[in-house]
Amino acid sequence: MATRTDLANAIRALAMDAVEKAKSGHPGAPMGMAEISEVVWNHHLRHNPANPKWADRDRFVLSNGHGSMLVYALLHLTGYDVSIDDIKNFRQLHSRTPGHPEYGYTPGVETTTGPLGQGITNAVGMALAEKLLAHEFNKPGHDIVNHNTYVFLGDGCMMEGISHEACSLAGTWKLNKLIAFWDDNGISIDGHTDGWFTEDVAGRFEAYGWNVVRNVDGHSFEAVEAAVQQAKKSTDKPTLIQCKTIIGKGSPNKEGTHDVHGAALGQAEVEATRQHIGWNHPPFEVPADVYDGWSAKTKGEGLENLWNNKFAEYAKAFPAEAAEFTRRMSGALPADWSERVASAMKTTLDKAETVATRKASALAIERLVATLPERVGGSADLTGSNLTNWPGCHPLHRNPGGNYISYGVREFGMSHIMNGMALHGGLLPFGGTFLMFSEYARNALRMSALMKQRVIYVFTHDSIGLGEDGPTHQPVEQTATLRMIPNMTVWRPCDTTETLVSWIAGVEKKDGPTSLILSRQNLPFIKRSEAQIADIAKGGYVLSDSEGKPDLILIATGSEVELALKAQETLKADGKHTRVVSMPSTNVFDKQDQAYKDSVLMPGVHKVAIEAGVTDGWWKYVGLRGAVIGLDRFGESAPAGELFKEFGFTVANVIKTVEKLK
Repeated sequence: MATRTDLANAIRALAMDAVEKAKSGHPGAPMGMAEISEVVWNHHLRHNPANPKWADRDRFVLSNGHGSMLVYALLHLTGYDVSIDDIKNFRQLHSRTPGHPEYGYTPGVETTTGPLGQGITNAVGMALAEKLLAHEFNKPGHDIVNHNTYVFLGDGCMMEGISHEACSLAGTWKLNKLIAFWDDNGISIDGHTDGWFTEDVAGRFEAYGWNVVRNVDGHSFEAVEAAVQQAKKSTDKPTLIQCKTIIGKGSPNKEGTHDVHGAALGQAEVEATRQHIGWNHPPFEVPADVYDGWSAKTKGEGLENLWNNKFAEYAKAFPAEAAEFTRRMSGALPADWSERVASAMKTTLDKAETVATRKASALAIERLVATLPERVGGSADLTGSNLTNWPGCHPLHRNPGGNYISYGVREFGMSHIMNGMALHGGLLPFGGTFLMFSEYARNALRMSALMKQRVIYVFTHDSIGLGEDGPTHQPVEQTATLRMIPNMTVWRPCDTTETLVSWIAGVEKKDGPTSLILSRQNLPFIKRSEAQIADIAKGGYVLSDSEGKPDLILIATGSEVELALKAQETLKADGKHTRVVSMPSTNVFDKQDQAYKDSVLMPGVHKVAIEAGVTDGWWKYVGLRGAVIGLDRFGESAPAGELFKEFGFTVANVIKTVEKLK
């Protein structure tokens, strides 16, 4: 019968063998956290390898994702659909075991990690989702949502600023089912961290409102077990367990050094390690008794069956709630979603409001999104500007089951916490900040897209129309670069109708995030035919056509659509047949078939694109014979109207630009 040390050494062996075969990877963390892993995965983690999506499973996040062979070894050993051939194929093309854990590639991987500090932030979102869903669905005697979120994280995660943002909120929110294991080995790529990482981390977390278990021997099964038991007793605080470990534990010549952090040990050291830890088996060979000691198949099936029985009892007592929980966790929209959309659209068309599109977004939330029980809104300390709340919403800081979150000035933390909520399931998160501050959150936005998560970003104050706050707050390149992120869909609507369609698209999109780019200044309501309203969802459409065959097409988005329409009137008086195309989403328009795109942007016709931002992305639509009116420089501090004149967003400049076309 395998001992616990044998089980831990299986992780070390698989990690060093896979990294050695790939000649690439990070063996240090898996080898240093092997005992911690045995305690958590064999004795505490509630999971079922046969069903990685079981709703009430515990969530496990490897925040120090460079140590990916740790989670791959655990998934393989415990019985997930991760074969020894997958382990051998570590870091290879089309492998199910890529260099960093990637959501959707490997069964059992809960989130994509690697960029440090982001895994712990996802985990905060997961733990928050558990708390919110438990508050909503659990009934006396029926706890159908009752699971923990376990996180492994390293010194690098602690150094990253996002860990401060997220862990501060976790303490404020009293996420007691969040248990983090800090791999405190004092080593990073540059060497011993005592030259650049000297703060009292445990004291910092205590100041956040965490329960901290200090100075636990990370290589003692008993010490780690005692720490976990202590963590589980916490009723109002998340827990950080400070695990003192030796990086690369077991490597006789390299353990405790940065040499083992991010490189293969080398064949000679691998063999020396085998002898040193008493692992007398060839590479990638695991004895049957070790597999038996790790297997979670039988236990996992039993745990899920127990929960299924509990849920069946819950469904008998609370059939409506059970049906709603099932729908929510599946990601499906309510059965009457189309009716809700029709009602919201009718109200929007009937009202015909002239408002800023940030206000149009607030109206869309009130009329449509707020009717969804799964919505969780929020803002990074700009609620009054982003307008992301709605009448009747419940702030989380006043209600443990709240559906509106004030994240404070934490754009990066907000965005990745929303990713964690989306990954958990059962919630539709959206959050706002100024478009300029999307820069703080940029990597979280990219990770939303990489993981194809349904998260909606509400970015207001979208251009020089911001006015007096000046170039530090006036986005110029942000909309263009957001459009460049694969799987991200960007909408820059021009009025209440387009804004509602943008929201509908964001809610319905299940394979990636949505960014809404919204104005500070008022924009006029535009009347459209039913066919035009339907075509908004195609990303670009003919908003206003000429009486004869067009010999010029003006393409615009957002606040510049009004300018294009005014220019069309002037050009008409001069005998110019002009079509105006509104293109609120280039991402969506680009996915339409060629016949539709040609019907809108008629090949061979001169085109001018107008947008208050960098011009590069528009040349693919206008061609070499066309022109782009944009802003390839930073803005200035002045009233918005003056700025639009200063930078050429005027009818006169549009006419002048058209006259230069050949």
